[in-house]
Amino acid sequence: MNRHRTMIYRLVVGNIGDADEALDLVQETFLSAHRALRRYDAARSIRAWLAAIAINKCRDWGRRRAVRRALWFARPIDDNIENIASDRPSPEHQEADRQELVRLQRAVRDLPASMREPLVLHTIEGMSQAETAEILSISEKAVETRIRRARAKLVEILAS
Repeated sequence: MNRHRTMIYRLVVGNIGDADEALDLVQETFLSAHRALRRYDAARSIRAWLAAIAINKCRDWGRRRAVRRALWFARPIDDNIENIASDRPSPEHQEADRQELVRLQRAVRDLPASMREPLVLHTIEGMSQAETAEILSISEKAVETRIRRARAKLVEILAS
């Protein structure tokens, strides 16, 4: 856990874009890994195995979030007015570099999972295309294609 928690945290934050939720998902990842330890294939890299579990936790989180959002909007309008959060950044987030980082994180988070996951694993986590392909159960060529498409989409999103 000590050896891999930083990598798993960065992977999760890169996929969901929420640092607080990421801490919970990192814990869930290691709990799931511990429960499934007897099913671990020693021929496989532990890093890749943990990353695959973390990616699945991110996918589950995204599905739960979509359901929560749908239920929240289904409430009467009067209930929603009091709970609307301000979109204005706090004063410490007004620095230009911090804003750009937040903007980039949002852009990555908003990418479709099929583009975001290989991008985060390969580009941010520095995994090889082979490792990324193994984790996502896709070919190395698919990893390369999805990363290229993700980068093009990011340029498009950030240009607007």
